[in-house]
Amino acid sequence: FRQGNTMERTLSPDDKFQEVMLEHRNLQYSYSAGDLYHFMDIENYEQYEFSKEQVGESIKYLKEEMVIEMLLYKGEVMGIRLPAKVDLKVVEAPPSIKGDSASNITKPVTLETGAVVTAPLFVKEGDYIKVDTRTGEYLERVKV
Repeated sequence: FRQGNTMERTLSPDDKFQEVMLEHRNLQYSYSAGDLYHFMDIENYEQYEFSKEQVGESIKYLKEEMVIEMLLYKGEVMGIRLPAKVDLKVVEAPPSIKGDSASNITKPVTLETGAVVTAPLFVKEGDYIKVDTRTGEYLERVKV
């Protein structure tokens, strides 16, 4: 299962499982070069590289100097975990059309990381918004 494979199985109440002990390390995102993403352990300054596949969907919300959590099992990288919410700058937002005042109308906006999320009409270019990294949903506009 270390490669991300899943398996469906029916279990009985008598089945026993060995507890998995994961090691957690805080890493700071440094930069990307091609398909490699470079991180530094904030405690011992050790360097780590992750491929685009290892980083996965997290790429959409990853910005320089962000601290993430790396999960290790017996020295092997099992994955990374972003903060649940991140503040990102809106770099592209279509203008609202005068008269669009109905509630719950949204528009796609592009963030500094390249991610596109759906946000309310009042969000404009240059604003900072809070995004849920687990769902990719707009949460609120924030002041910086």
